[in-house]
Amino acid sequence: RSGCFWRGVLAEAAATLIFVGVVLGASAAPGALAPALAGGLAAGGLVCTLGGPQANPALTLALLCTRKLSAVRGAAGVLAQCAGATLASAAARVALPDDTGLVTRVSAVGTAGTALAWETFATFQLALATFATAEQAVPQAGLALGSAVAAGALAAGPFSGGSMNPARSLGPAIVTGVWDDHWVSWGHPWAPPESPNQGGS
Repeated sequence: RSGCFWRGVLAEAAATLIFVGVVLGASAAPGALAPALAGGLAAGGLVCTLGGPQANPALTLALLCTRKLSAVRGAAGVLAQCAGATLASAAARVALPDDTGLVTRVSAVGTAGTALAWETFATFQLALATFATAEQAVPQAGLALGSAVAAGALAAGPFSGGSMNPARSLGPAIVTGVWDDHWVSWGHPWAPPESPNQGGS
């Protein structure tokens, strides 16, 4: 019933829509550099303009597990993030001539297990930057988080697509119907290890 609660939920949906839309638009360019830089710049800008919404279910769940977020706020935030990512993905699929670059996939460079390891590492360093800036309230929070997003995307990109954001992977999977190795983005330990490799990111 609180207006502050619903403003926070709306901020999560809007921030995720903007972030995923920017990354998917940049994914139309060849190579991993453009989406990594676009994601980093978008994340930094969102911190400065919207007050630091997570725009990422992985970060929201991390805050929930450390009791920095209530269960209701966490659940509503994750649903809002997934909805925003799906809307951005639907718009990107209509706007872009080729939707093959929208979906994050395990590349031919390694296995699904390798992709999961790199995705976990990249998400960990992003979560570390998020917690550090939240605790110290540094004025350069936008730069720190943007840099962490860009660095993680560049490091994990050749193996898993460098999503670090389950909503960013979920939205394109919903609108395209391509679910190959989607579990890597969520880190499900019970997913089949024999999932086929898919080239590209």
